[in-house]
This record gives sequence, structure tokens and C-alpha cells, in this order.
Amino acid sequence: MYITIKAKVHARESRVEKIDEENLVVHVKEAPEKGRANWAIIKLVAQYYGVPTTNIRLVTGRTSTKKLLEIRK
Repeated sequence: MYITIKAKVHARESRVEKIDEENLVVHVKEAPEKGRANWAIIKLVAQYYGVPTTNIRLVTGRTSTKKLLEIRK
């Protein structure tokens, strides 16, 4: 399954907003430095879907606020 993410960094709290079945807005506290925000997004999405972080792969958007994640269940 592929999910499109709109990343919001430097948020007050980490949370996931569901837009529809294939789109999420993910708010994370971490800064977009050295992959910290990407890792926080992966952990939060894994928790949201109840899968291990190893089942989530960042397909595109490593340095962008728009990301595409692959989730294997």
C-alpha cells in the first residue's frame, strides 16, 4: 500500500491527520536535519497503522515536505 504524506515539522505535538485513505498530514516535533524528521514520520506512521518500522519504506521525498511511503502489512 502506498500513502502520500504531507510533512509538517517543528510542530508542538506529534500527530497524524487522516485526509482520506491514501493521504495523511503528519506533524512531528523534530527538525528536518540529518533525517530526524523522516525517521520520526516513519515511526509515527508505523504506530498509526500498527506495523513495525521495518515494514515502511520512504519511496520519494527525502528532502521534501511531500513524501510517498510504502507500507507492507
